[in-house]
Amino acid sequence: MKKRKTENARLRKQRIRNARRRIQHRLRDIEWAPQDVPMFKARNIHYEIAERGHGLAYGGIGLLHKMVREIGLAEAIDKNIEILKLHLPYHESDHILNIAYNSIMDGTCLEDIELRRNDEVFLNALGAQRIPDPTTAGDFCRRFQEEHIETLMQVINEVRLQVWRRQPAKFFEEAIIEGDGTIAPTTGECKEGMDISYDGIWGYHPLVISLANTQEPLFLVNRSGNRPSHEGAAARFDQAVELCRRAGFRAIKLRGDTDFSQARYLDRWDELGVKFIFGFDAVLPLRTIAEGLPASAWRRLVRPPKYEVKTEPRQRPENVKARIVKEREFRSIHLDSEDVAEFEYTPTHCKKPYRMVVCRKNLTIERGVKEIVDDIRYFFYINNDRALSPDEVVFEANDRCNQENLIAQLKSGVRSMKMPVDNLVSNWAYMVMASLAWSLKAWLALLLPAQGRWREKHSEEKTTVLRMEFKKFIDTFVRIPAQIIKTRRRIVYRLLAWNPFQHIFLRAVEAFEHPLRC
Repeated sequence: MKKRKTENARLRKQRIRNARRRIQHRLRDIEWAPQDVPMFKARNIHYEIAERGHGLAYGGIGLLHKMVREIGLAEAIDKNIEILKLHLPYHESDHILNIAYNSIMDGTCLEDIELRRNDEVFLNALGAQRIPDPTTAGDFCRRFQEEHIETLMQVINEVRLQVWRRQPAKFFEEAIIEGDGTIAPTTGECKEGMDISYDGIWGYHPLVISLANTQEPLFLVNRSGNRPSHEGAAARFDQAVELCRRAGFRAIKLRGDTDFSQARYLDRWDELGVKFIFGFDAVLPLRTIAEGLPASAWRRLVRPPKYEVKTEPRQRPENVKARIVKEREFRSIHLDSEDVAEFEYTPTHCKKPYRMVVCRKNLTIERGVKEIVDDIRYFFYINNDRALSPDEVVFEANDRCNQENLIAQLKSGVRSMKMPVDNLVSNWAYMVMASLAWSLKAWLALLLPAQGRWREKHSEEKTTVLRMEFKKFIDTFVRIPAQIIKTRRRIVYRLLAWNPFQHIFLRAVEAFEHPLRC
């Protein structure tokens, strides 16, 4: 058996090398002569219906389902969540994975489940006789109560802990927990719980608490569209802190914008040893203090370059937008410089002072080519991490923008905030189930082995997969054409195409060949 596995691994690597060589040969640099005909030469194209060979466009779904089985997610769902009185014929895990897999396979709405339901090859690939139809999936969402959703998030986080425990010691240096709200618009008019937001958009206002290290959503809460961004955030921060402490993180830091600087909770978090960096509203007392600081208290803020030029600097193209703004004499704001300072400040609901870092932005307001006025704006950041310099506090606070990228992926990539059902709780349930697709992507990256002499290279590959946008992940790890061969004891996925990430894909397959050890 061991000899056969070694031989299969050798053949697999050889086939990958051959596929890579073939495509590299096709794409090699050639000094082309003028061509008489276009590159797309195919003419005699015919279509036939296969009799025995069956193919699946999303061959990577088998890897994700294999991971789901190995980490025990399906079993944990069925053990802890009781929504269905009878399993005729589906279990709770079937419904939840059905919605998550729909997002992974480019599904944009519940109706797309019908495509999978009528795909015999897809059903064979997952060993399923049938899957729930869109109407049944929507009905399952409507069966959820709030306590069921809380249990589902708890179950997902328990599995998340198992994945985290397989990470190296460096992973647990510090957990950075972020919170933010976002408006999830809907065009429906009869959805219970929807309301109009501060900027005139009808819909809901979900709260997202995530781990910045891996961009995993830890807690998702659906709220009415007119609720403030920070509502309920403190309790969810506490849950996330407890989760990260159970995981073994040696330090924990909270981050959020001005809406999340809830002063009444700062003393308690500080006593618990939790670090925090929150934006703080530029209220009049703070602006007065900043304006009264001596010139010696300020130092110029120098931001590092956004990226490093790896080849040679190129001439920047004309800024067409800036030219049009000047020609039509539109009002524009330009940043001239930034300065930082710090002072001690005790918020209203706190009993002790905290470090307040202020960033002063020196702006010029123009109309066309004429300068109208110089302006100064202040941005405040309250924090209790005195090991950081003022510059580093500002940079860390600005890094919170990465959570906006996560929210954008959940909204436009995973489409978990489509709000397809008819009330607040059922849409909350759908949001949690669909967002599981993003967590599966993160877990696949985290569970990629990085050992031996290729440890550094494999670690870089883990980071690459972890930071992938959802669309690219689907293109490289899921949308892989495969022939599905169903035998008595095995379901074989025979890959029919090569892509540059195939060696990472197959390394993940090998990692899940044996049960995971935590």
